[in-house]
Amino acid sequence: MDTKTFEALLKQDGYGEIETKGYPPGHRAAEHAHDFDVRGLVLEGEITLGSNGVAENLRPGDEFIMPAEQPHTETIGPGGVRFLYGRRRT
Repeated sequence: MDTKTFEALLKQDGYGEIETKGYPPGHRAAEHAHDFDVRGLVLEGEITLGSNGVAENLRPGDEFIMPAEQPHTETIGPGGVRFLYGRRRT
């Protein structure tokens, strides 16, 4: 999916805060949660999201959703990652 279409879908679904973010190779975020819903589209690189004992490896073109208050981890691949995402306040 192209970024303009994805941004339009985010806005349509109430994700008002939209931005592009990146992390360097090997970055890890310990288990944490956000007070907002997240929906994202991986643009470059690789990220593994872990939640409820399940790890999902995401690459360019993959979408992800992380509900508010859902504990999760983030592990970035060897090439770093860049993704477009939206936040929806609950």
